[in-house]
Amino acid sequence: MITREPTLERLAVAQALMLEPFGLGENAIARALATIREHRVDDADLYFQTTRHEGWSLEEGIVKSGSFSIDQGVGVRAVAGEKTAFAYSDDLSEDALLDAARTVRTIAAAGQNKRVKLARAPHVAASRLLYAPTDPIATLDSTQKVALLEKVETLARAKDPRVVQVMAGLAAEYDVVLVARADGTRAADVRPLVRLSVTVIAEQDGRREVGSGGGGGRFGLGYFQDSVIESYVHQAVKAALTNLESRPAPAGEMTVVLGPGWPGVLLHEAVGHGLEGDFNRKGSSTFAGRIGERVAAKGVTVLDDGTIPDRRGSLNVDDEGHASQRNVLIEDGILKGYIQDSLNARLMGVKPTGNGRRESYAHVPMPRMTNTYMLAGKRTKEEIIGSIKRGLYATNFGGGQVDITSGKFVFSASEAFWVENGKIQYPVKGATIIGSGPEALKRVSMIGNDLELDTGVGVCGKEGQSVPVGVGQPTLRIERLTVGGTA
Repeated sequence: MITREPTLERLAVAQALMLEPFGLGENAIARALATIREHRVDDADLYFQTTRHEGWSLEEGIVKSGSFSIDQGVGVRAVAGEKTAFAYSDDLSEDALLDAARTVRTIAAAGQNKRVKLARAPHVAASRLLYAPTDPIATLDSTQKVALLEKVETLARAKDPRVVQVMAGLAAEYDVVLVARADGTRAADVRPLVRLSVTVIAEQDGRREVGSGGGGGRFGLGYFQDSVIESYVHQAVKAALTNLESRPAPAGEMTVVLGPGWPGVLLHEAVGHGLEGDFNRKGSSTFAGRIGERVAAKGVTVLDDGTIPDRRGSLNVDDEGHASQRNVLIEDGILKGYIQDSLNARLMGVKPTGNGRRESYAHVPMPRMTNTYMLAGKRTKEEIIGSIKRGLYATNFGGGQVDITSGKFVFSASEAFWVENGKIQYPVKGATIIGSGPEALKRVSMIGNDLELDTGVGVCGKEGQSVPVGVGQPTLRIERLTVGGTA
Protein backbone atom coordinates (compact mmCIF):
# COMPACT_ATOMS: atom_id res chain seq x y z
CA MET A 1 0.00 0.00 0.00
CA ILE A 2 1.31 3.45 -0.91
CA THR A 3 1.08 6.05 1.85
CA ARG A 4 2.05 9.69 2.08
CA GLU A 5 5.04 10.96 4.04
CA PRO A 6 3.82 11.51 7.65
CA THR A 7 4.23 15.29 7.63
CA LEU A 8 2.18 15.57 4.44
CA GLU A 9 -0.37 13.17 5.87
CA ARG A 10 -0.86 15.38 8.93
CA LEU A 11 -1.22 18.44 6.71
CA ALA A 12 -3.88 16.63 4.69
CA VAL A 13 -5.79 15.70 7.85
CA ALA A 14 -5.65 19.28 9.13
CA GLN A 15 -6.76 20.72 5.80
CA ALA A 16 -9.65 18.26 5.54
CA LEU A 17 -10.89 19.15 9.04
CA MET A 18 -10.31 22.91 9.20
CA LEU A 19 -9.88 24.38 5.74
CA GLU A 20 -11.82 22.49 3.12
CA PRO A 21 -15.21 22.41 4.96
CA PHE A 22 -15.10 26.21 5.22
CA GLY A 23 -13.93 26.93 1.71
CA LEU A 24 -10.46 27.91 2.88
CA GLY A 25 -7.34 27.15 0.89
CA GLU A 26 -3.83 28.43 0.31
CA ASN A 27 -5.18 31.53 -1.43
CA ALA A 28 -7.22 32.55 1.64
CA ILE A 29 -4.25 31.94 3.93
CA ALA A 30 -2.00 33.99 1.65
CA ARG A 31 -4.52 36.86 1.61
CA ALA A 32 -4.75 36.90 5.40
CA LEU A 33 -0.98 36.96 5.83
CA ALA A 34 -0.61 39.61 3.13
CA THR A 35 -3.18 41.76 4.97
CA ILE A 36 -1.08 41.59 8.14
CA ARG A 37 2.10 42.46 6.21
CA GLU A 38 0.59 45.67 4.90
CA HIS A 39 2.16 47.16 8.02
CA ARG A 40 5.73 46.60 9.03
CA VAL A 41 6.08 43.40 11.05
CA ASP A 42 8.84 41.01 11.99
CA ASP A 43 6.69 37.92 12.10
CA ALA A 44 3.11 36.74 11.62
CA ASP A 45 1.27 33.45 11.76
CA LEU A 46 -2.12 31.78 11.62
CA TYR A 47 -2.85 28.92 14.04
CA PHE A 48 -5.82 26.71 13.17
CA GLN A 49 -6.98 24.15 15.72
CA THR A 50 -9.77 21.68 16.29
CA THR A 51 -10.01 19.72 19.53
CA ARG A 52 -12.40 16.99 20.63
CA HIS A 53 -12.33 16.01 24.29
CA GLU A 54 -14.14 13.26 26.16
CA GLY A 55 -14.11 12.55 29.90
CA TRP A 56 -15.65 9.91 32.15
CA SER A 57 -15.59 9.73 35.96
CA LEU A 58 -16.46 7.04 38.50
CA GLU A 59 -17.30 7.51 42.16
CA GLU A 60 -18.95 5.22 44.71
CA GLY A 61 -18.94 2.39 42.20
CA ILE A 62 -20.95 4.32 39.63
CA VAL A 63 -19.90 6.18 36.49
CA LYS A 64 -21.52 9.43 37.55
CA SER A 65 -20.58 11.77 34.76
CA GLY A 66 -19.42 11.94 31.19
CA SER A 67 -18.55 14.87 29.00
CA PHE A 68 -17.83 15.54 25.37
CA SER A 69 -16.77 18.82 23.81
CA ILE A 70 -15.58 20.17 20.48
CA ASP A 71 -13.69 23.42 20.09
CA GLN A 72 -12.21 24.88 16.94
CA GLY A 73 -10.97 28.20 15.70
CA VAL A 74 -8.02 30.23 14.49
CA GLY A 75 -5.56 32.53 16.23
CA VAL A 76 -3.96 35.34 14.19
CA ARG A 77 -0.74 36.96 15.40
CA ALA A 78 1.56 39.75 14.24
CA VAL A 79 4.85 40.62 15.94
CA ALA A 80 6.86 43.83 15.59
CA GLY A 81 9.86 44.21 17.85
CA GLU A 82 8.70 43.14 21.28
CA LYS A 83 5.06 43.94 20.57
CA THR A 84 2.48 41.30 19.76
CA ALA A 85 -0.99 41.87 18.32
CA PHE A 86 -3.32 38.91 18.57
CA ALA A 87 -6.90 38.11 17.64
CA TYR A 88 -8.81 34.84 17.51
CA SER A 89 -12.12 33.55 16.24
CA ASP A 90 -14.13 30.36 16.54
CA ASP A 91 -15.49 31.09 13.07
CA LEU A 92 -13.33 29.52 10.36
CA SER A 93 -14.88 31.41 7.44
CA GLU A 94 -12.66 33.49 5.17
CA ASP A 95 -14.48 36.67 6.26
CA ALA A 96 -13.68 35.97 9.92
CA LEU A 97 -10.07 35.12 9.07
CA LEU A 98 -9.56 38.35 7.14
CA ASP A 99 -11.31 40.36 9.85
CA ALA A 100 -8.90 38.97 12.45
CA ALA A 101 -5.98 39.72 10.12
CA ARG A 102 -7.10 43.34 9.74
CA THR A 103 -7.42 43.60 13.52
CA VAL A 104 -3.84 42.55 14.21
CA ARG A 105 -2.53 44.59 11.30
CA THR A 106 -3.06 47.67 13.47
CA ILE A 107 0.13 46.82 15.30
CA ALA A 108 1.69 49.22 12.69
CA ALA A 109 5.40 49.69 13.16
CA ALA A 110 5.49 53.31 14.34
CA GLY A 111 9.00 53.91 15.51
CA GLN A 112 10.16 50.45 14.42
CA ASN A 113 13.07 50.39 12.00
CA LYS A 114 12.35 46.93 10.72
CA ARG A 115 12.02 45.95 7.11
CA VAL A 116 8.91 44.13 5.98
CA LYS A 117 9.36 40.39 5.78
CA LEU A 118 8.79 39.21 2.25
CA ALA A 119 6.56 36.20 1.81
CA ARG A 120 8.13 33.12 0.31
CA ALA A 121 6.46 30.30 -1.53
CA PRO A 122 4.71 27.93 0.89
CA HIS A 123 6.93 25.12 2.09
CA VAL A 124 6.37 22.25 4.49
CA ALA A 125 8.26 22.48 7.79
CA ALA A 126 10.46 19.64 8.98
CA SER A 127 8.83 17.63 11.75
CA ARG A 128 9.04 14.34 13.61
CA LEU A 129 7.04 11.14 13.89
CA LEU A 130 6.80 10.56 17.63
CA TYR A 131 3.25 9.22 17.97
CA ALA A 132 0.55 7.80 15.73
CA PRO A 133 -2.14 10.20 14.44
CA THR A 134 -4.77 8.24 16.39
CA ASP A 135 -8.18 9.48 17.45
CA PRO A 136 -8.05 8.04 20.99
CA ILE A 137 -11.73 8.71 21.66
CA ALA A 138 -12.61 6.08 19.05
CA THR A 139 -10.19 3.42 20.32
CA LEU A 140 -12.72 2.06 22.87
CA ASP A 141 -16.50 2.19 22.78
CA SER A 142 -18.60 3.55 25.65
CA THR A 143 -19.21 0.13 27.19
CA GLN A 144 -15.48 -0.60 27.25
CA LYS A 145 -14.70 2.78 28.84
CA VAL A 146 -17.21 2.16 31.63
CA ALA A 147 -15.84 -1.35 32.14
CA LEU A 148 -12.30 0.04 32.40
CA LEU A 149 -13.31 2.39 35.22
CA GLU A 150 -15.25 -0.35 36.98
CA LYS A 151 -12.14 -2.54 36.84
CA VAL A 152 -10.21 0.21 38.64
CA GLU A 153 -12.85 0.21 41.39
CA THR A 154 -12.81 -3.58 41.75
CA LEU A 155 -9.01 -3.84 41.84
CA ALA A 156 -8.62 -1.04 44.38
CA ARG A 157 -11.18 -2.44 46.81
CA ALA A 158 -9.68 -5.91 46.51
CA LYS A 159 -6.26 -4.58 47.49
CA ASP A 160 -7.10 -3.89 51.13
CA PRO A 161 -10.27 -3.79 53.27
CA ARG A 162 -9.24 -0.35 54.54
CA VAL A 163 -9.99 1.15 51.12
CA VAL A 164 -13.37 2.83 51.65
CA GLN A 165 -13.71 5.00 48.57
CA VAL A 166 -12.42 4.89 44.99
CA MET A 167 -12.56 7.63 42.39
CA ALA A 168 -11.36 7.20 38.83
CA GLY A 169 -11.29 9.38 35.76
CA LEU A 170 -10.66 8.65 32.09
CA ALA A 171 -9.89 11.41 29.60
CA ALA A 172 -9.16 11.33 25.87
CA GLU A 173 -8.37 14.18 23.50
CA TYR A 174 -7.95 14.42 19.73
CA ASP A 175 -6.16 17.64 18.82
CA VAL A 176 -5.32 18.74 15.28
CA VAL A 177 -3.37 21.93 14.56
CA LEU A 178 -2.18 23.71 11.43
CA VAL A 179 0.36 26.54 11.43
CA ALA A 180 0.82 28.96 8.53
CA ARG A 181 3.66 31.43 8.96
CA ALA A 182 4.39 34.62 7.05
CA ASP A 183 7.72 33.20 5.85
CA GLY A 184 5.85 30.51 3.93
CA THR A 185 6.21 27.74 6.51
CA ARG A 186 3.31 25.30 6.72
CA ALA A 187 3.16 22.72 9.50
CA ALA A 188 0.55 20.46 11.06
CA ASP A 189 0.24 17.97 13.87
CA VAL A 190 -2.30 15.37 14.95
CA ARG A 191 -1.99 14.95 18.73
CA PRO A 192 -3.70 12.17 20.64
CA LEU A 193 -3.65 12.40 24.45
CA VAL A 194 -5.11 10.08 27.09
CA ARG A 195 -4.99 9.91 30.85
CA LEU A 196 -6.32 7.53 33.51
CA SER A 197 -6.39 8.82 37.09
CA VAL A 198 -7.05 6.88 40.30
CA THR A 199 -7.70 8.28 43.78
CA VAL A 200 -8.45 6.14 46.82
CA ILE A 201 -9.36 6.93 50.41
CA ALA A 202 -8.31 4.47 53.10
CA GLU A 203 -9.62 4.47 56.67
CA GLN A 204 -8.24 2.98 59.87
CA ASP A 205 -9.34 3.69 63.44
CA GLY A 206 -11.26 6.77 62.34
CA ARG A 207 -8.32 8.22 60.41
CA ARG A 208 -8.65 8.77 56.67
CA GLU A 209 -5.85 9.28 54.15
CA VAL A 210 -5.73 9.76 50.39
CA GLY A 211 -3.51 8.22 47.74
CA SER A 212 -3.41 8.75 44.00
CA GLY A 213 -1.98 7.20 40.86
CA GLY A 214 -2.40 7.28 37.13
CA GLY A 215 -0.75 8.07 33.85
CA GLY A 216 -1.12 8.30 30.11
CA GLY A 217 0.48 9.68 26.99
CA ARG A 218 0.04 10.21 23.26
CA PHE A 219 -1.63 6.97 22.21
CA GLY A 220 -5.01 5.23 22.26
CA LEU A 221 -7.02 3.98 25.24
CA GLY A 222 -5.91 0.44 24.44
CA TYR A 223 -2.70 1.30 26.31
CA PHE A 224 -4.57 0.77 29.57
CA GLN A 225 -4.17 -3.00 29.72
CA ASP A 226 -4.67 -4.91 32.96
CA SER A 227 -1.00 -4.63 33.96
CA VAL A 228 -1.01 -0.85 33.51
CA ILE A 229 -4.27 -0.41 35.45
CA GLU A 230 -2.91 -2.65 38.20
CA SER A 231 0.23 -0.52 38.52
CA TYR A 232 -1.81 2.71 38.87
CA VAL A 233 -4.13 1.13 41.45
CA HIS A 234 -1.18 -0.27 43.39
CA GLN A 235 0.45 3.16 43.44
CA ALA A 236 -2.70 4.84 44.77
CA VAL A 237 -3.52 2.24 47.42
CA LYS A 238 0.07 2.01 48.61
CA ALA A 239 0.23 5.79 49.07
CA ALA A 240 -3.02 5.88 51.06
CA LEU A 241 -2.01 3.00 53.33
CA THR A 242 1.45 4.45 53.85
CA ASN A 243 -0.05 7.76 54.93
CA LEU A 244 -2.29 5.95 57.43
CA GLU A 245 0.90 5.03 59.28
CA SER A 246 2.51 8.46 58.95
CA ARG A 247 3.70 10.59 61.84
CA PRO A 248 4.22 14.37 62.00
CA ALA A 249 7.22 15.45 59.92
CA PRO A 250 10.30 16.83 61.71
CA ALA A 251 11.30 20.38 60.82
CA GLY A 252 14.60 22.14 60.24
CA GLU A 253 17.53 22.22 57.83
CA MET A 254 18.50 18.72 56.77
CA THR A 255 19.56 16.34 54.03
CA VAL A 256 16.72 15.56 51.64
CA VAL A 257 16.65 12.65 49.20
CA LEU A 258 14.17 12.91 46.33
CA GLY A 259 12.88 9.74 44.74
CA PRO A 260 12.97 9.11 40.97
CA GLY A 261 10.26 10.07 38.50
CA TRP A 262 7.49 12.46 39.53
CA PRO A 263 9.64 14.29 42.17
CA GLY A 264 11.26 15.81 39.07
CA VAL A 265 8.34 18.25 39.28
CA LEU A 266 10.53 20.15 41.75
CA LEU A 267 13.21 20.41 39.04
CA HIS A 268 10.56 21.55 36.55
CA GLU A 269 9.24 24.30 38.80
CA ALA A 270 12.34 25.46 40.63
CA VAL A 271 14.75 25.32 37.68
CA GLY A 272 12.92 24.71 34.41
CA HIS A 273 10.78 27.84 34.45
CA GLY A 274 13.87 29.89 35.21
CA LEU A 275 15.43 28.61 31.97
CA GLU A 276 12.57 29.78 29.72
CA GLY A 277 13.67 32.39 27.19
CA ASP A 278 11.20 35.16 28.03
CA PHE A 279 12.28 35.40 31.67
CA ASN A 280 15.94 35.48 30.65
CA ARG A 281 15.52 38.02 27.85
CA LYS A 282 13.81 40.35 30.32
CA GLY A 283 16.47 39.68 32.96
CA SER A 284 13.92 38.54 35.51
CA SER A 285 15.30 35.01 35.92
CA THR A 286 18.04 34.18 38.37
CA PHE A 287 19.75 32.42 35.43
CA ALA A 288 19.72 35.47 33.13
CA GLY A 289 23.07 36.25 31.45
CA ARG A 290 24.81 33.22 32.92
CA ILE A 291 25.41 31.00 29.86
CA GLY A 292 28.73 29.21 30.34
CA GLU A 293 28.71 29.63 34.11
CA ARG A 294 28.53 26.89 36.71
CA VAL A 295 24.99 26.87 38.08
CA ALA A 296 24.86 23.34 39.53
CA ALA A 297 27.04 20.66 41.06
CA LYS A 298 29.24 18.53 38.84
CA GLY A 299 27.30 15.64 37.38
CA VAL A 300 24.05 17.59 37.08
CA THR A 301 22.80 17.52 33.48
CA VAL A 302 19.30 18.83 32.77
CA LEU A 303 17.48 18.40 29.46
CA ASP A 304 14.22 19.53 27.95
CA ASP A 305 13.36 16.94 25.35
CA GLY A 306 10.24 17.11 23.21
CA THR A 307 11.32 14.18 21.03
CA ILE A 308 10.59 11.18 23.28
CA PRO A 309 8.08 8.89 21.53
CA ASP A 310 4.53 8.75 22.94
CA ARG A 311 5.31 10.98 25.93
CA ARG A 312 2.74 13.42 27.25
CA GLY A 313 5.01 16.43 26.79
CA SER A 314 6.32 15.47 23.34
CA LEU A 315 5.43 17.24 20.09
CA ASN A 316 6.07 16.48 16.43
CA VAL A 317 6.11 20.24 15.86
CA ASP A 318 5.60 23.04 18.37
CA ASP A 319 2.77 25.55 18.09
CA GLU A 320 4.83 27.79 15.83
CA GLY A 321 5.69 25.09 13.31
CA HIS A 322 9.21 24.24 14.54
CA ALA A 323 10.25 20.62 14.99
CA SER A 324 10.69 19.65 18.63
CA GLN A 325 14.26 19.21 19.90
CA ARG A 326 16.38 17.59 22.57
CA ASN A 327 17.80 20.66 24.31
CA VAL A 328 20.66 20.38 26.81
CA LEU A 329 20.06 23.18 29.32
CA ILE A 330 22.66 22.35 31.97
CA GLU A 331 25.59 20.03 31.26
CA ASP A 332 27.76 18.71 34.09
CA GLY A 333 26.69 21.74 36.12
CA ILE A 334 27.37 24.36 33.38
CA LEU A 335 24.50 26.43 31.97
CA LYS A 336 24.33 25.77 28.21
CA GLY A 337 21.16 27.45 27.02
CA TYR A 338 17.51 28.39 27.40
CA ILE A 339 14.34 27.09 25.81
CA GLN A 340 12.96 29.47 23.20
CA ASP A 341 9.96 30.39 21.13
CA SER A 342 10.43 32.41 17.93
CA LEU A 343 9.86 35.88 19.40
CA ASN A 344 12.33 35.57 22.27
CA ALA A 345 14.84 33.68 20.14
CA ARG A 346 14.84 36.48 17.55
CA LEU A 347 15.27 39.18 20.19
CA MET A 348 18.09 37.24 21.86
CA GLY A 349 19.84 36.45 18.58
CA VAL A 350 19.50 32.68 18.82
CA LYS A 351 17.45 30.00 17.11
CA PRO A 352 14.07 28.70 18.35
CA THR A 353 14.34 25.42 20.22
CA GLY A 354 10.93 23.92 19.40
CA ASN A 355 9.37 25.18 22.64
CA GLY A 356 6.82 27.69 21.34
CA ARG A 357 3.61 26.42 22.96
CA ARG A 358 0.08 27.68 23.59
CA GLU A 359 -2.95 26.28 25.35
CA SER A 360 -5.20 26.76 22.34
CA TYR A 361 -5.90 28.91 19.28
CA ALA A 362 -7.25 31.56 21.69
CA HIS A 363 -3.80 32.07 23.27
CA VAL A 364 -0.44 33.49 22.17
CA PRO A 365 2.57 31.16 22.14
CA MET A 366 5.39 31.50 24.66
CA PRO A 367 8.46 29.44 25.59
CA ARG A 368 7.29 26.41 27.54
CA MET A 369 8.84 23.14 28.67
CA THR A 370 8.05 19.75 27.11
CA ASN A 371 9.67 16.80 28.98
CA THR A 372 12.20 18.17 31.48
CA TYR A 373 14.48 15.80 33.36
CA MET A 374 17.91 15.23 34.88
CA LEU A 375 20.20 12.50 33.56
CA ALA A 376 21.23 9.59 35.76
CA GLY A 377 24.44 9.25 37.76
CA LYS A 378 26.17 6.15 39.10
CA ARG A 379 24.86 5.63 42.66
CA THR A 380 22.19 3.11 43.62
CA LYS A 381 19.07 4.19 45.49
CA GLU A 382 20.05 1.96 48.40
CA GLU A 383 23.50 3.54 48.56
CA ILE A 384 22.01 7.05 48.63
CA ILE A 385 19.44 6.29 51.33
CA GLY A 386 22.08 4.40 53.28
CA SER A 387 24.25 7.52 53.35
CA ILE A 388 21.71 9.61 55.30
CA LYS A 389 22.46 10.14 58.98
CA ARG A 390 19.24 12.07 59.67
CA GLY A 391 17.01 13.36 56.91
CA LEU A 392 13.94 13.13 54.72
CA TYR A 393 13.27 10.77 51.82
CA ALA A 394 10.49 12.26 49.65
CA THR A 395 8.97 9.95 47.05
CA ASN A 396 5.97 11.96 45.87
CA PHE A 397 4.91 15.60 45.72
CA GLY A 398 1.67 17.52 45.68
CA GLY A 399 1.44 21.23 45.01
CA GLY A 400 4.22 23.79 44.93
CA GLN A 401 5.12 27.38 44.16
CA VAL A 402 8.23 29.08 42.79
CA ASP A 403 9.40 32.68 42.42
CA ILE A 404 11.11 32.89 39.01
CA THR A 405 13.11 35.98 39.93
CA SER A 406 14.73 34.53 43.05
CA GLY A 407 14.32 30.84 42.31
CA LYS A 408 12.85 30.23 45.77
CA PHE A 409 10.37 27.36 45.98
CA VAL A 410 7.95 25.73 48.42
CA PHE A 411 6.74 22.17 47.82
CA SER A 412 4.54 19.84 49.84
CA ALA A 413 5.51 16.17 49.96
CA SER A 414 2.49 13.88 49.63
CA GLU A 415 4.57 10.80 50.49
CA ALA A 416 7.78 10.96 52.51
CA PHE A 417 9.79 9.00 55.07
CA TRP A 418 12.06 9.83 57.98
CA VAL A 419 15.52 8.26 57.70
CA GLU A 420 18.12 7.78 60.46
CA ASN A 421 21.50 6.06 60.20
CA GLY A 422 20.76 4.93 56.66
CA LYS A 423 17.48 3.20 57.55
CA ILE A 424 13.92 4.25 56.72
CA GLN A 425 12.20 4.65 60.09
CA TYR A 426 8.58 5.61 59.37
CA PRO A 427 6.41 7.59 56.94
CA VAL A 428 5.82 11.25 57.72
CA LYS A 429 3.03 13.67 56.88
CA GLY A 430 2.97 17.43 56.46
CA ALA A 431 6.54 17.84 55.17
CA THR A 432 7.10 21.05 53.21
CA ILE A 433 10.39 21.47 51.36
CA ILE A 434 11.65 25.03 51.11
CA GLY A 435 14.68 26.25 49.20
CA SER A 436 16.15 28.00 46.19
CA GLY A 437 16.33 26.21 42.83
CA PRO A 438 19.81 27.45 41.91
CA GLU A 439 21.14 26.76 45.41
CA ALA A 440 19.54 23.31 45.51
CA LEU A 441 21.27 22.39 42.23
CA LYS A 442 24.63 23.32 43.73
CA ARG A 443 23.92 21.18 46.79
CA VAL A 444 23.25 17.95 44.88
CA SER A 445 25.77 15.53 46.39
CA MET A 446 24.68 12.14 45.03
CA ILE A 447 22.90 11.23 41.78
CA GLY A 448 21.22 7.86 41.35
CA ASN A 449 21.46 5.48 38.42
CA ASP A 450 17.68 5.01 38.35
CA LEU A 451 16.38 7.76 36.06
CA GLU A 452 12.61 7.55 35.67
CA LEU A 453 10.13 9.73 33.83
CA ASP A 454 6.73 10.35 35.38
CA THR A 455 3.85 8.12 34.35
CA GLY A 456 2.23 10.84 32.22
CA VAL A 457 0.21 13.14 34.46
CA GLY A 458 1.93 16.54 34.29
CA VAL A 459 0.13 19.80 33.55
CA CYS A 460 2.11 23.05 33.57
CA GLY A 461 0.55 26.45 34.16
CA LYS A 462 2.08 29.75 33.08
CA GLU A 463 0.41 33.13 32.67
CA GLY A 464 -3.00 31.52 32.72
CA GLN A 465 -2.21 28.87 30.10
CA SER A 466 -2.02 25.12 30.77
CA VAL A 467 -0.16 22.59 28.60
CA PRO A 468 0.72 18.89 29.07
CA VAL A 469 4.31 18.24 30.14
CA GLY A 470 6.56 15.48 31.43
CA VAL A 471 9.14 15.46 34.23
CA GLY A 472 11.74 13.04 35.49
CA GLN A 473 14.91 12.48 37.45
CA PRO A 474 16.94 9.79 39.22
CA THR A 475 17.14 9.53 43.01
CA LEU A 476 18.92 12.67 44.29
CA ARG A 477 20.58 13.58 47.55
CA ILE A 478 20.52 17.33 48.27
CA GLU A 479 22.22 18.92 51.26
CA ARG A 480 20.83 21.58 53.61
CA LEU A 481 17.26 22.03 52.44
CA THR A 482 14.77 23.49 54.86
CA VAL A 483 11.91 21.18 55.81
CA GLY A 484 8.84 22.69 57.36
CA GLY A 485 7.09 20.01 59.37
CA THR A 486 4.37 19.53 61.96
CA ALA A 487 6.50 17.97 64.69
